[in-house]
Amino acid sequence: MIEKLIKAAWYACPDARADKFVVVVDLDGSDPDEVLGPIREQLPGLVPDVEAEVLYAFAQQHLEAWFFADAENLRGYLGRALGNVDTSKPDEIENPKLHLRNLLGSQVYTARVSGEIAGTLDAQTIVQRSPSFSNFVEAVTNGPGY
Repeated sequence: MIEKLIKAAWYACPDARADKFVVVVDLDGSDPDEVLGPIREQLPGLVPDVEAEVLYAFAQQHLEAWFFADAENLRGYLGRALGNVDTSKPDEIENPKLHLRNLLGSQVYTARVSGEIAGTLDAQTIVQRSPSFSNFVEAVTNGPGY
């Protein structure tokens, strides 16, 4: 899938090609090297004509953990307390996706809902509290990535 997305973006606009691509993976609690290692090894051979740099970033457990880093705005979106989680260490929250689904109650957690939540959050707050999000931002803004 990563290969197809990169190729589609690369060939779609030959006059305005990207300088880089950032591959973001959700580790789901796995070791970063176990997940990213095969991607790093195989991807260059799958996109040999793409001249843009490919950077790698990851969410330590789940992308939803980043939402908990901005506890104030997440509470505002949900209209309720966040339960028993340490929002100062969002990357260490066990199963943040399940916790978020429980907090949503009868509202179904979809990509649209995820986007709505993300739109209410402050990226700078998340950068300060989530090392994995900070790494992601660094990769997107021309940092070393992973």
